[in-house]
Amino acid sequence: MPGNHQTMSGKVLIPVGSNSQEIRRERETRALFLEEGVFFNPYIHNEGERTHMKNTKIKLLGLAAAALLALAGCSSSNAEEDGNPEKIRVDYAHYSPTSLVLKKFGWLEEEFEEDGIKVEWAFSQGSNKALEFLNSNSVDFGSAAGAASLMSKANGAPIQNVYIASKPEWTALVTDPESGIGSVEDLKGKKIAATLGTDPYIFLLRALDEAGLSADDVEIVNLQHGDGASSLTTGAVDAWAGLDPHMARLEVESGSELFYRNEDFNTYSFLNVREEFAEKYPEHVERVIGAYEKARQWVLENPEEAAELLAEEAEIPLEVAEIQMERNDFSEPVPGDAQREALIEAGRILQEGEVIKPDADVEKLTDELIDPAFAEKAIGEE
Repeated sequence: MPGNHQTMSGKVLIPVGSNSQEIRRERETRALFLEEGVFFNPYIHNEGERTHMKNTKIKLLGLAAAALLALAGCSSSNAEEDGNPEKIRVDYAHYSPTSLVLKKFGWLEEEFEEDGIKVEWAFSQGSNKALEFLNSNSVDFGSAAGAASLMSKANGAPIQNVYIASKPEWTALVTDPESGIGSVEDLKGKKIAATLGTDPYIFLLRALDEAGLSADDVEIVNLQHGDGASSLTTGAVDAWAGLDPHMARLEVESGSELFYRNEDFNTYSFLNVREEFAEKYPEHVERVIGAYEKARQWVLENPEEAAELLAEEAEIPLEVAEIQMERNDFSEPVPGDAQREALIEAGRILQEGEVIKPDADVEKLTDELIDPAFAEKAIGEE
């Protein structure tokens, strides 16, 4: 639904329509709860009978609930005794093509079928959503940008990076060809859409810093990625810190210009796990990584089919999906020095912008976040 979105300065931007397809996907990830109640039976006319039936139904509902809880407890207990989780909850996202491949072919379900472990999927609209899911214990594994993961870690999120899905050039600064904006310096005093807590937002801060500007010199409008794209096309903002596939789609369909690109300012596509899950089920983490490896290899061997799958899942033209896939490097699955250096540099900018506390030890946070041991072992055993 359309709604008011607040800018960083607290002003209210005009309503912008949400991306209905993404909202539908995200809603599918939420559990559905049925409200307790008594169903009216039109064939019972006597009030005494009605009261009796009502009380009986309430008692039956209570007994059924107790039985279900007992069964659930037994099931969970048995799973724990076997050293297995009852289920593994994983997110998928349009900005993470390997997650789409993994979900499409059911390789995780296949991996854990003999153990009786269920696999549940949750759709993430952006890194901020994936990290919210991890922080709220809604998923066990979440796909997010490296710098966004560092921000979350700095705020106390109990997460670890255990795998690199890709090195993407998934963000750039985008504007309309008629805007008169041709460089980062031209953004001074302009209104820019960005999703807080994501790589595009951090990319914007780094671009501003490089140009001798800061967030105080512009008006940053906090919008989810799809809404940011829409706000640019309607003229509600002057520029947008874009994210694929929305960014590629605007290039193709609206002729939007990527007026500032910097591959080095894009941080890696991280697969993060909740620390509690990793500590409790290290072998399962390795097996999940093994399944991701299968998906990564499939993408490398089948680039055309991978683009077709992305187009189908994200409901975008094939040309748009092909552009997004071309901007992804799937060659480095094990986290290491390259990711560490990228995060430390991003962390410096985030500290200067007071997004991360000035007294935070960014190097220590980075070392606590990145754990290559799981991927090294899982991929070494492939």
